[in-house]
Amino acid sequence: MKPIAIVILNWNGRDMMRRFLPSVIAHSEALAEVIVADNGSTDGSCEMLAKEFPSVRQIVLPENYGFAEGYNRALAGLEADYYLLLNSDVEVKDDWLAPLYEFMEKHREVAACQPKLLAQREPDTYEYAGAMGGLVDRYGYPYCRGRIFDTVEKDLGQYDTDATPLLWATGAALMVRREDWEASGGLDGRFFAHMEEIDLCWRLCSRGRKVACVPQSRAYHVGGASLAQGNPRKTFLNFRNNLLMLYKNLPEESLRPVMRMRCLLDYVAATKFLLSGDLGNARAVLRARREFQRMKPDFLPQRTENLRLMQNPHPAGLTRLCLLWQYYARGRKLFSQLP
Repeated sequence: MKPIAIVILNWNGRDMMRRFLPSVIAHSEALAEVIVADNGSTDGSCEMLAKEFPSVRQIVLPENYGFAEGYNRALAGLEADYYLLLNSDVEVKDDWLAPLYEFMEKHREVAACQPKLLAQREPDTYEYAGAMGGLVDRYGYPYCRGRIFDTVEKDLGQYDTDATPLLWATGAALMVRREDWEASGGLDGRFFAHMEEIDLCWRLCSRGRKVACVPQSRAYHVGGASLAQGNPRKTFLNFRNNLLMLYKNLPEESLRPVMRMRCLLDYVAATKFLLSGDLGNARAVLRARREFQRMKPDFLPQRTENLRLMQNPHPAGLTRLCLLWQYYARGRKLFSQLP
């Protein structure tokens, strides 16, 4: 048995897999089995895989369960020491997998890690979805070493030796210990997509585990393969799931003040969309808040469980910064400029 199971969750990504799967197979086979879990595709993905990549094992799911529940179902029962969740639009080279494996073998306190995530189209630039690993500000806004909001930095090696503690690693290329995955319950399937990996990593960090980025490993991500930036569906999922994540994971003394401020900030965001003529995204924010209120009672058992298992209510990657203030009022648009 190989120590790593690389699982690519595919939904109508036939052309992406045809383009990038060869690199994953070529540069992973010494340490990993490559598996494609198909999430109810209708574009002929399964047929293409069977014909062009017959050595790749397929797990065929009967419908599109979304990113979160799709991975939960695909990973159930897989025999490997590590799971590596990999997007279908990621290209890798021969330096990507061994550094991740060696790091995790050496650092048993680390539950999950990621490679340095670079843009496939601009390989000297960090990629939006993960860059050099992520943090979350005091009001729940995620950001990365190398990316704050829409400002993405060039990779000059500036964070390769940075020891800033992280709260989350990107779901585009997320390596997680099987034992930590199982102990934490995996991803929350109710999120469907977006924020689910941050929620998972937050739970792990709150329970005394760590998350890391391994800069010696590199992966190149296209990004936006499922939903493009600015798509109202993506806005809805990001806003709703961010509120659900805060509700699940914030300690009791922080929950009420943070949620009050987020209510204000979300309405400001909706107003900004409206004034710019973007009615679709304005509606998406308001619908996200309504859906959060509707779903919140269903998440009370998970909140109670998280609080019970919490060893560190304020993990280091959950910062005291107000990112909106730093970015818009102070003009600090680079991670290295933050106090």
